[in-house]
Amino acid sequence: MPYASEVDALTSLIKQNPTWSAIKPEHAARMRAQNKFKTGLDIAKYTAKIMREDMANYDKDSSQYTQSLGCWHGFIGQQKMISIKKHFGSTKRRYLYLSGWMVAALRSEFGPLPDQSMHEKTAVSGLIEELYTFLRQADSWELNHLFRDLEDAQKAGDHTKAKEIQANIDNHETHIVPIVADIDAGFGNAEATYLLAKQMIEAGACCIQIENQVSDEKQCGHQDGKVTVPHADFLAKINAVRLAFLELGVDDGVIVARTDSLGAGLTKQIAVTNEPGDLGDQYNSFIDGDVINSADDINNGDVVIKQNDKLVKPKRLASGLFQFKEGSGEDRVVMDCIASLQNGADLLWIETEKPHVGQIASMVNRIREVVPNAKLVYNNSPSFNWTLNFRQQVFDAWAAEGKDVSGYDRARLMSADYDTTDLAKLADQWTANFQRDSAREAGIFHHLITLPTYHTAALSTDNLAKGYFGEEGMLAYVAGVQRKEIRQGIATVKHQDMAGSNIGDDHKEFFAGEAALKAGGKDNTMGQFENV
Repeated sequence: MPYASEVDALTSLIKQNPTWSAIKPEHAARMRAQNKFKTGLDIAKYTAKIMREDMANYDKDSSQYTQSLGCWHGFIGQQKMISIKKHFGSTKRRYLYLSGWMVAALRSEFGPLPDQSMHEKTAVSGLIEELYTFLRQADSWELNHLFRDLEDAQKAGDHTKAKEIQANIDNHETHIVPIVADIDAGFGNAEATYLLAKQMIEAGACCIQIENQVSDEKQCGHQDGKVTVPHADFLAKINAVRLAFLELGVDDGVIVARTDSLGAGLTKQIAVTNEPGDLGDQYNSFIDGDVINSADDINNGDVVIKQNDKLVKPKRLASGLFQFKEGSGEDRVVMDCIASLQNGADLLWIETEKPHVGQIASMVNRIREVVPNAKLVYNNSPSFNWTLNFRQQVFDAWAAEGKDVSGYDRARLMSADYDTTDLAKLADQWTANFQRDSAREAGIFHHLITLPTYHTAALSTDNLAKGYFGEEGMLAYVAGVQRKEIRQGIATVKHQDMAGSNIGDDHKEFFAGEAALKAGGKDNTMGQFENV
């Protein structure tokens, strides 16, 4: 409802309640405008529609891909959205990513943990709620400034300016955007997955990403030792997430089915199979083993399965895990993805060992032969050495073309010695174009960086510590942080305002009128940052 209409409605309501005479309808209308979303479910329903529209637009035009950056704190997510609105004028096609890795490393009460689902699972839904609390506060903060400007224009009798500001209020674009939320392997069985999914959705998640690893053996996607589950187990968890969405009324919730099969060489279970060619049979066909010629080949404790009309003894490790056949990863990925899309998933996530458009496209093209509109969420991971990978890709392309590469040592291409070479410059171009190229050629709808702020926090802290505790002293902060905030128009330079001090002052005035004791008076040092 437009602000003026809200004021009119509240004016009528307050008149019907004589004891409310101290309440100004303008104040109540303003507070309503600054609190558009009342619950996490409001947010989940709103953002699910955005994501579905973006998916449909991408199907029509692959240049309309989406992006996000990973967050480990509400403030980080808030500042990303504020920066995006400042630089690009809109948050369209920009999301946030909630990384299970960062929850484990930075949010667990046990302290820093590896990405193995050992952290408290409620920390995941807690971070979603925190992110949306900070994004809602960003709305309130931005609108608060508009309302203050509106009051100033009204007091000055500048009706044209007031009308313009009121239009900005009525057409305000929220900082609330979709979050792609990582539920790891579900933190247990399908019922545990369902319970946590409900908490995540109630906190505001419209999109849940789940992986096909064994929950109690879960590893980071870029580490060794990954163990996958048969499709029946994974699809049960997809069903659990879908039912959680439907139970809570988020009918268009989005499920991202992640496969780690490319780098996972182990399975904990032999799949149940009822007839040749079913999913269980296909899964088992990739298990490595030795053909059984007679009963003498079977030892105590051995397991025997049928593969291609032959009896086979699967190779089992001391851990009890079974091995997959060497080189079967891509075929298993394609099978996983088709099965997931045909059984309730909306988007795919293929965890790869390097950022290579050709490699991703080769798998996606096979998937699209069966499911033509298959789309990916892709992890632009800091676990990749992007510089080395793309320099090696350029090197290999040049070598294949017959171009002289004798001036380069492929194993040393990360060296700063190569930074100004033609090869390095072209590799940087390929890196800059990676998201555009892979969105067009490899079906990637959403590009994310899982752990960017883990690294940016460490880098910026290192730079500040080096200067502040060294010769620069206070200048390290002034020149390296505060002056840059001022020059770049970073809102946090007025940190009291960013944390809600001005909102609180205005509320005090709403509540107590002229008796309000406000923090924003002449002695507030934030005034030093006005008009700079």
